[in-house]
Amino acid sequence: MSTHYETLAQATSYREAFDVAPPEAAPERHMRPRKSGFFIRAAAPAATPEGAAPGTPPDAPPAPAADTAPPARELVAAQWGLVPHWVKSASDGRLRAPKLVNAASESVSSTRAFRDAWLAGQRCIVPMAAFFEDDWRSGKAVPTRISRVDGQPLGVAGLWAVWTGPEGEQLISYTLLTMNANNHALLRRYQPPGSEKRMPVVLNEGAYGAWLSARTEKAKEFMRQYPANWLAANPVETKADKVPKGLLG
Repeated sequence: MSTHYETLAQATSYREAFDVAPPEAAPERHMRPRKSGFFIRAAAPAATPEGAAPGTPPDAPPAPAADTAPPARELVAAQWGLVPHWVKSASDGRLRAPKLVNAASESVSSTRAFRDAWLAGQRCIVPMAAFFEDDWRSGKAVPTRISRVDGQPLGVAGLWAVWTGPEGEQLISYTLLTMNANNHALLRRYQPPGSEKRMPVVLNEGAYGAWLSARTEKAKEFMRQYPANWLAANPVETKADKVPKGLLG
């Protein structure tokens, strides 16, 4: 279960890697449940008279649909930890959020908390520099940073939702899609012994547009393991690691 990831350090990465404008204010570097982060979704098309393109005379014939055109994208600020539209209050939603930061891709279409967002096609991409998993092979948890070998951003598949309160207030949230990693050459090493190994669904760069625009019945075709040789794993050095043992206690 991924409950910690690192946001993008460079504002230019949003435009270069994901074709969206960067946020006005940088998010916190280390993202954890209930914190405010960002996701990328397909932007709603601009409304024009009778579906005409901007500047088209009202009596002009309609243009053919551009089915092959990639959808425009937008960056959205939101809480990490999905809040289903049916929760009774924002506080209830925030309480649920830590358990809803990940959605299992195998059951997302039937799990009550995620089903409606999945069936409505509320898919998104979560940009990140890396995610973190614990390595238990030494007998204790060693936080490990997982990133792309080439240092480029990761685009993780996710779902988003909007909860609307009785006074019209809104809470936008998102979750990361995950998949089984028991047979993954790298990610099978992490997480507690005896537990099912899970990994985020990392999308290939060329699949971003297709993921956002695919029909719901085709969306599960994107649930594939990211190649192990494209990922790098580095143990996280802590302040305690840097202190000579003779100076401790």
